[in-house]
Amino acid sequence: MNSQLLRTMLFLLVATGLVAAQQRKVISPPEFGNQGKDAIPFSPGILVGDTLYVSGELGVDLKSGEIPKDFDAEVRACLDNIGIILKAAGMDYPDVVSAQVFLTDMTQFKRMNAVYASVFKAPRPVRVTVGVTALAVPGAHIEIMVTAQRR
Repeated sequence: MNSQLLRTMLFLLVATGLVAAQQRKVISPPEFGNQGKDAIPFSPGILVGDTLYVSGELGVDLKSGEIPKDFDAEVRACLDNIGIILKAAGMDYPDVVSAQVFLTDMTQFKRMNAVYASVFKAPRPVRVTVGVTALAVPGAHIEIMVTAQRR
């Protein structure tokens, strides 16, 4: 074999190994308490290489399991829960590149936006906000999912 062919084959082997090394890692912070037989049927986050995919998070207080009565507090709890997952993956809010917001009451958009803007500083992630009739947990008014990339 000529040396160019050997170099090409070696490069392909290394490149294939690098892609294989980017395996998925579950990010499941202990604060979520979703271990064992009562585990939720999804992961709070999945890290692939430098990209983190965060599941839709509700504004549930992780200690009490309750949804705050005040909408602004619910939005803050939702964003705090996302922050816990980001931190567990070695990231923070500035690493978020995309956000999807689901609201059960679109008249709350301005209030949600005010809390959201206090957490996500410029340049903010791309975002979509969608009105929905209900969320998976009764009484929940907001769910947010994000994608982040390590800077």
